[in-house]
Amino acid sequence: MRTLKLALLATVIAATPMAAFAQDVGATIFGNDGNPIGTVEQADDKIVVIDTGKHKAPVGANMIYQSEAGPSLNTTKAQIEAMIDKQVAEAATKRDAALVEGAAVMSVNGNPTGKLKSVDMASDAIILESPTGLVALKKEHFAVNPQGQLIALFTREQIAVTAASATAGSGGAQ
Repeated sequence: MRTLKLALLATVIAATPMAAFAQDVGATIFGNDGNPIGTVEQADDKIVVIDTGKHKAPVGANMIYQSEAGPSLNTTKAQIEAMIDKQVAEAATKRDAALVEGAAVMSVNGNPTGKLKSVDMASDAIILESPTGLVALKKEHFAVNPQGQLIALFTREQIAVTAASATAGSGGAQ
């Protein structure tokens, strides 16, 4: 009878997605070295976002398994952070290469929002010429989308409000 119970328990555990062990926000996720990687910041059936303290790392929920330490990934905190550091650096390189005078800029939600009037990378001063006026931005306000387009990390409406405020604040002079 005991063997039957153990077999049933093993079947239930095998049928339970391992990611179910890590769905609780705040749960600690461990690496394959037994050390904590970070805590679950948010989770759904497909993605678990782990806060490593340095990055918010999205991982596939199916990548999490139950180990002796608890919910775990087959990697270490250092490996995850190095991978994300590399991705961030690559994205910054693409963004910086796209930040040139005259470049067309899309809004974060895919609408044309103007072009770059001037770019001073040394002082991190970028002027976007939008249909409603000039807006001063910084490198961190831009990204390159998967299609290779330069995007401002704002909606067209947010840019219009900022341009209108800048125009009103300068007495109408641009």
